Amino acid sequence: MYALKNKVQLIGNLGNAPEIRTMDSGKKMARFSIATSETYKNAKGERVKETQWHNIVAWGQVAEIADKYLDKGKEVAIEGKLVNRNYTDKAGIKKYITEVHVNELLMIGRNNSALDD
Repeated sequence: MYALKNKVQLIGNLGNAPEIRTMDSGKKMARFSIATSETYKNAKGERVKETQWHNIVAWGQVAEIADKYLDKGKEVAIEGKLVNRNYTDKAGIKKYITEVHVNELLMIGRNNSALDD
């Protein structure tokens, strides 16, 4: 059960193409966001669609896959862990960020023909 203490699984669509950085060590990092949507009926019986945005960070091999195959709108399933961090911006304001650090990525949906090459 220890491995289940900080585990996140999401299925959603990329908001933009991943931002890729190569560290001095040569290791790649990918940053992107995915949207997850939920539809329900409110008290008036109206259909409501709610979208949540999630900040995603991938390293190494997973970042390389993201760089090669992912683009805006692509549907993906990710698994990772939640990481909270903070920093002080240029104006001196403290910012708080929650990210999902990915250890597994699966491309789903249509338009995965790049894998067939």
